[in-house]
Amino acid sequence: MYDVIVIGSGPGGYVAAIRCAQLGMKTAIVEKYSTLGGTCLNVGCIPSKALLDSSEHYHNASHTFKTHGIEVKGLKVDLGQMISRKEDVVKQNVEGIQFLMKKNKIDVHQGLGSFVNNTKVKVTKDDGSSSEIQGKNIIIATGSKPSTLPFIKLDKDRVITSTEALKLKEIPKHLVVIGGGVIGLELGSVYARLGAKVSVVEFMDSIIPTMDRTMGKELQKSLKKIGFEFFLKHKVTSVENKGKEVTVKAEDSKGETIEIKGDYVLVSIGRRPYTDGLNAEAAGVKLTERGQIEVNDHLQTSVSNIYAIGDVVKGAMLAHKAEEEGVFVAETLAGQKPHINYNLIPGVVYTWPEVAAVGYTEEQLKEKGIKYKAGKFPFMASGRARASMDTDGLVKVLADAETDEILGVHMIGPRTADMIAEAVVAMEYRASAEDISRMSHAHPTYTEAFKEACLAATDNRALHI
Repeated sequence: MYDVIVIGSGPGGYVAAIRCAQLGMKTAIVEKYSTLGGTCLNVGCIPSKALLDSSEHYHNASHTFKTHGIEVKGLKVDLGQMISRKEDVVKQNVEGIQFLMKKNKIDVHQGLGSFVNNTKVKVTKDDGSSSEIQGKNIIIATGSKPSTLPFIKLDKDRVITSTEALKLKEIPKHLVVIGGGVIGLELGSVYARLGAKVSVVEFMDSIIPTMDRTMGKELQKSLKKIGFEFFLKHKVTSVENKGKEVTVKAEDSKGETIEIKGDYVLVSIGRRPYTDGLNAEAAGVKLTERGQIEVNDHLQTSVSNIYAIGDVVKGAMLAHKAEEEGVFVAETLAGQKPHINYNLIPGVVYTWPEVAAVGYTEEQLKEKGIKYKAGKFPFMASGRARASMDTDGLVKVLADAETDEILGVHMIGPRTADMIAEAVVAMEYRASAEDISRMSHAHPTYTEAFKEACLAATDNRALHI
């Protein structure tokens, strides 16, 4: 009998298992696939960042090295080697998780985990053999899978998801991306930098539509420079694979149809909670209309000893959100009183320039009727950004009009994925824009842009614009 059984070994699941083990609980983890780490480590965050880095190196070598005084002759892409390096990065990370399971004495059961009842889990291997394990508490961390549209046939050859986009055998001549969200833009960036034409078809009137609108506008300008074209406010009506060419038809806001022909189509319209084969009803666990597992504020399902975390429950589908929830549940089971402020979980887009945000968007503040002041600082005015030729983008700080408390920070520019952490720390301690503006930031650094944006929000006191 285990104290805790975790179903799913993605960032939420394996972190939950580690924290449970640290707190003295006898813990098991059940993983359907042969490798640990879930979507994030195997076909998501980690491999996509590996390819993004490789493609950025190539792009810089072909576009900016000459300006830096570096002559390169015979430059070419070895896509096979890029994919091979990516797979090696994944392997190292997966092996790291296996090591952590052993270190923390967590039993790993490989196979599909499904409920027999609220304390018993059946583990079915690929060969059909199965065994049963029992646990006082069970944490569901089964994650998500790519979504599609009912009329699109994903052949995984020419009409692909993010999983196939990570292991293409050739650079597309023309990649059509359905969906202007994070995944489509990141993977579109990989191939645009390597020479592909990329067309993005987005139903909404902005790319990265869940983020502050300024970020979408700025990112669109940057991506156009590397060969992107955008069809916003377009509804895809059909996708037809004709062998080596795929035709996408879409309607604009006036009802007129356009046709886009490409050699590959990447469907990236979001992800759906993954509960296939879980047999949740056998344990009495309720699902919502959207297929998510229903949980209360303690991430407890309709069954008191069963919890759920990560992409399978409400909220943003982010690896670090799942990790926080994994720790939250483990500490709750140990009788502690943890907390998560969901408004302060940052979101990042790993294009170049990177986009990062935390807190409220300007649109949300307007909707809530909260009076605010905004401060902006462009990277064009940053000495460090000029030195590295990364002058696209800006930092935008939103602060309460009366108290000056920082309510939202939105960044697009170099290394903003790392820079956003300063904003998260500040907002966790309810800092004001003036607090940040009075803290010394090393010069020259990209983070000075955050300080300057805070100065701009504080009586328009920015020093370098």
